[in-house]
Amino acid sequence: MKSRFYLLPLLLTLAMACKNDSKTTTDAHAGATKWVDTLIYPGEKHFKSLKQLTFGGDNAEAYWSFDDKQLVFQSNNPNWNVSCDQMFLMHVDETWEAAIPPMVSTGKGRTTCSYFLPDNKHIIYASTHLGDSICPETPMRKNGKYIWPIYDSYDIFVADLNGNIVKQLTNEKGYDAEPTVSPKGDKIVFTSDRSGDLELYTMNLDGSDVTQITFELGYDGGAFFSPDGSKLIFRSSRPKTEAEIKEYKDLLAEGLVQPTQMELYICNADGSDLRQLTNLGNANWSPFFHPSGEKILFSSNFESERGFPFNLYLIDIDGKNLERVTHSETFDAFPVFSNDGKKLIFSSNRNNGGGHDTNLFIAEWVD
Repeated sequence: MKSRFYLLPLLLTLAMACKNDSKTTTDAHAGATKWVDTLIYPGEKHFKSLKQLTFGGDNAEAYWSFDDKQLVFQSNNPNWNVSCDQMFLMHVDETWEAAIPPMVSTGKGRTTCSYFLPDNKHIIYASTHLGDSICPETPMRKNGKYIWPIYDSYDIFVADLNGNIVKQLTNEKGYDAEPTVSPKGDKIVFTSDRSGDLELYTMNLDGSDVTQITFELGYDGGAFFSPDGSKLIFRSSRPKTEAEIKEYKDLLAEGLVQPTQMELYICNADGSDLRQLTNLGNANWSPFFHPSGEKILFSSNFESERGFPFNLYLIDIDGKNLERVTHSETFDAFPVFSNDGKKLIFSSNRNNGGGHDTNLFIAEWVD
């Protein structure tokens, strides 16, 4: 579940169910997109301009098609007849303020982490719908601490852009989720607890040749390939002390993890040459490779005393030259570069009227 931190603003007040009228989404029409610079905060020199794509609910994990013409993302916008994360499709020149985009998940269960396949005609995503058609509960606190649920009913599916599931890629007992696709178009990386711990695995696009590539105790997840497909960047909460290890194992036995202490790790695509990239403290997560392959863009609250705000940062793949990119007072996360490297999509609480909505924004990127 790469996406749960966008719910942190809702810990003061919170709620999230699942139903969709596909005819309504299909018949809706999107508005035109306008590039503006009034949404850019002082100091955000890497943004030439911004456009806002969504205007309500929690919208996150937007990923580009390989031809950069479409985006798939997850939302629980109640105005779109859902209050539980489902997958939606948009063209990059559309906004969705007064209309509903087409839904490309089943509308059943809870979904997370969709990603385009190289043909631009299919997506992969994780869903709990085989376990139950209704949304599973979303516990957010245990013993006063922020937690994520790890649903054992998550499996990974392939669907076409009309929302028809054409293949199930995983069917192991337990959590299989967080899939992303190599830019080379040959491999999927995902997180699974089939070994008894939350580790990274790779597989072919058809689900064959499943290979475990991380082996240390802790939650390894949110992995992305480098532009040339040779490396992986991911975040991990790896317990060290006896007390931390016990707490981690006890929570995992209940299908829970505590993601408030995470660092970034980098390795080759086969898991070799693994090393820790950050040592900043607090939560460092949602990493993505810069188009050069030499830097990582990620979200962190390491400068925050109370857990907020989250901002975007750049760091070289050797751990040097840390640079703050955004200057939000609330939440910026899930940065993903377009395949041509010219644009960046991310989720933000900016321009939400002081509420809790997390929306999608595209920036024209300037190095």
